[in-house]
Amino acid sequence: MATYNLLLLPGDGIGPEVMNEVKRLIAFFNKKGPNTFKTEEALVGGICYDAHGVAITDATMEKAKAADAILFGAVGGPKWDKVGYDVRPEAGLLRLRKDLDLYANLRPAVTYPALADASSLKRELVEGLDIMILRELTGGVYFGEPKTITDLGNGQKRAVDTQVYDTYEIERITRVACELARKRRNKVTSMEKHNVMKSGVLWKEVAQQTHDREFKDVELQHMLADAGGMQLVRNPKQFDVIVCDNLFGDMLSDVAAMLTGSLGMLASASLGEVDPKTKKRKALYEPVHGSAPDIAGKGVANPIAMIASFGMALRYSFDMGKEADMIDAAIAAALAKGLRTADIKSEGTTVVSTGQMGDAILAELEALSA
Repeated sequence: MATYNLLLLPGDGIGPEVMNEVKRLIAFFNKKGPNTFKTEEALVGGICYDAHGVAITDATMEKAKAADAILFGAVGGPKWDKVGYDVRPEAGLLRLRKDLDLYANLRPAVTYPALADASSLKRELVEGLDIMILRELTGGVYFGEPKTITDLGNGQKRAVDTQVYDTYEIERITRVACELARKRRNKVTSMEKHNVMKSGVLWKEVAQQTHDREFKDVELQHMLADAGGMQLVRNPKQFDVIVCDNLFGDMLSDVAAMLTGSLGMLASASLGEVDPKTKKRKALYEPVHGSAPDIAGKGVANPIAMIASFGMALRYSFDMGKEADMIDAAIAAALAKGLRTADIKSEGTTVVSTGQMGDAILAELEALSA
């Protein structure tokens, strides 16, 4: 029996709404036991900027460092479009990733049987889809320096973003990819742009060397990232684990999200290194869908990605794989009964609110644990 500390950061837009449904699941597991969760909540994003003038406070960062895992909702919205770059809502999430060194972003793309027709692709292309996109999260063009906009005069400006990767960054993300593949279908596809980018040349070289040195039993394939995007919509089931840099991982994981029917269906985990002393790793779990300010407060948001993100926390931070499987099964069962939030509705299904979908998943969870 163990008690784990969870830091809840609901954020902006629909973040608090979908986080509320996770709180109900936490209460369920606390009642069920044997493991329990102690939660603390704090501000992040635009709501934190309104209160403190920054996207995340130093005090909240200390809480994040002390937590066993972080559950993150979503940040941002038009309200904060004109705030300073360094204090924009997204800066809170970037600081969490950087300061906690959460370099490995796991984004599973799974098509639930009941949602095969919700994808924009044909059923036969996505039915049974189960791929993992692994995005390097703390390097690359999002963090590289210099990052500037320079006034050249005569009405001209020059913007510079720098793509930077060191050997160790590529090695460690390749290791995570191969370790994940060993527990799945044993295949890794590394995607970069070695034909036009020096960072891609190094990425391919180091990924191959790491594989040959440590993971010869895993199948490794290299693919240009633009070709990978095309293959994701042409024949997605050819892939098992896809590993790529920060920029390409960001783009390709959103492509994969739509294979599943909606961004509201995609969970994610951001993991750091395993501490050699405690054997624990820093971790943040969040849905990929963003703050969706246009539907915030209407009770129509899809909570499944947030709930599935909590399931990933159970699996990767707390060694509660059985309980994580129960959450996945409960989601699938609720969908199989024809319940849909507005983003995944189709003919013949019943459209439900955020809370009603949470009710249904909780009811299925209770039935499974009876």
